[in-house]
Amino acid sequence: MPSLRQRFEKFLDEKNFFTNMLDKIEQKTGVRKYHLAAGSITTLGIYLVFGYGASLLCNLIGFVYPAYSSIKAIESTDKEDDTKWLTYWVVYGIFSVAEFFSDIFLYWFPFYYAGKCLFLLWCMAPVVWNGSQLIYNRVVRPLFLKHQNRVDSVVNDLSSKALNAAECVTREAVKLHLEKNKEN
Repeated sequence: MPSLRQRFEKFLDEKNFFTNMLDKIEQKTGVRKYHLAAGSITTLGIYLVFGYGASLLCNLIGFVYPAYSSIKAIESTDKEDDTKWLTYWVVYGIFSVAEFFSDIFLYWFPFYYAGKCLFLLWCMAPVVWNGSQLIYNRVVRPLFLKHQNRVDSVVNDLSSKALNAAECVTREAVKLHLEKNKEN
């Protein structure tokens, strides 16, 4: 099995936006792209632990690449990549809601944003043991299948109530408008 360094160097040999940018910087500076990438990752890691705005940076990491990949998946004819990114967004959404309620306690931990960033990278990683696939298949899907009928019933009930309320508000607004026009 190749070492982490070998896999990292193999990744840097692939052609994509980031490696093309690293190639240009390497040509201009003479610094190997391996060192540029390792230095950038180290700087990013240190910033996530000590930097101001680590929350924003972490959220950007968890959003920008997946959003870009989701758009590419939508535009492709392959259904598998659509499922992969939909699964990521389901897990990301659940994580974001859970984080909203627990963030007041979690942000006090010094390595919280670094850990969150690693979690999000694991969830979007292009590997078989991808975090979003694992969490979805072991936690979300079983819970969903167990409670799907009950949730569908509640959603349908709320939808009909919301539709009825919207109809009532619309009728009242039209009625008030007509009455106002009669007075003028």
